[in-house]
Amino acid sequence: MAGEVIVDALPYIDQGYDEPGVREAAFAMVEEECRRYRPTKNYLEHLPPLNVSSFETPIMHNEFERLQNRLPMETLSMKRYELPPPPSGKLNEVSAWMECVDNSQAQLEHQAVRILNLQLMLEYCCPAWQRYLQTLADLDKIASKKLAELRQHLQEVNWQRKSLQTKGGDQLKALEAKWVALVSQNYEIEQACCMAEEYIAQVKQNPQLLAYRHSQVQGVRT
Repeated sequence: MAGEVIVDALPYIDQGYDEPGVREAAFAMVEEECRRYRPTKNYLEHLPPLNVSSFETPIMHNEFERLQNRLPMETLSMKRYELPPPPSGKLNEVSAWMECVDNSQAQLEHQAVRILNLQLMLEYCCPAWQRYLQTLADLDKIASKKLAELRQHLQEVNWQRKSLQTKGGDQLKALEAKWVALVSQNYEIEQACCMAEEYIAQVKQNPQLLAYRHSQVQGVRT
């Protein structure tokens, strides 16, 4: 059949892979096949189109646009932590001072929340971190168990391949020995046929030779 590929490699019993030039010849065959191979079908056509931006958040999208446009990064604004007085033109306005007071109260409340967060962290961060580490340890155990199962399955496949190839190799060696024996037997038969043809030709040329050989055989029998 045209284009049919017969895989006849038995790596567990074949010899000669480490001989000089074998590795280079194999690589040359692979490169030649890669040059000749032209895929006629898209093997990924059953998959949806790749959307590389599906994981992007709005912040990431804006940052990517900034990098693409080669714009500088915005500096960190510290305005929210400042307590500026009212403008010089509004120093006598009560509303301006009220805004400053509200801003200072918001700043104090923000610092109070930060202090509360620090206190909560001191109280609960260790148990939370321990639970997180325990979760990681459990995930590691699950992944290690799955990895061990995959390695065991891989080992079983390799042992099965080795067993089948070893059995097949023994059969091939037996068949090869039988073939050699048959070839040797055929050669001996061919040699005997050639000798018989040569003897027949001699007898045809000299019929007395047959009578001489017959007398020799009769003498041996008596």
